[in-house]
Amino acid sequence: MERADVREPAPPTPARGRTVRHPSPKEYVRIAVVLAVVTAMEVGIWYAEISRALLIPLLLIFAVIKFVLVVLWYMHLRFDSRTYARFFMIGLAGAVTLFLVVLLTFRAFSG
Repeated sequence: MERADVREPAPPTPARGRTVRHPSPKEYVRIAVVLAVVTAMEVGIWYAEISRALLIPLLLIFAVIKFVLVVLWYMHLRFDSRTYARFFMIGLAGAVTLFLVVLLTFRAFSG
């Protein structure tokens, strides 16, 4: 005899985040190589005879590229909810803004 007040449990709902396959070790090595190349470019630019007005923005761009790659791949934000990525991007925007204000205050771009 079946009871009318007992219901079957609801099927599990999917997680709110995106479901993306986890990267293989080969992909991590590929990102590490890209990071090494970007770092080598930073070092090369530092030793090249480039004006300071061009050097600082280039190094800042390379730092942002490396930050984004590390955060998205090694901290797995690429596979998590977009909310976490937004928090990191807000922090990055704040840090870059503060850095530029300090550089402009001390006239770092004037040579």
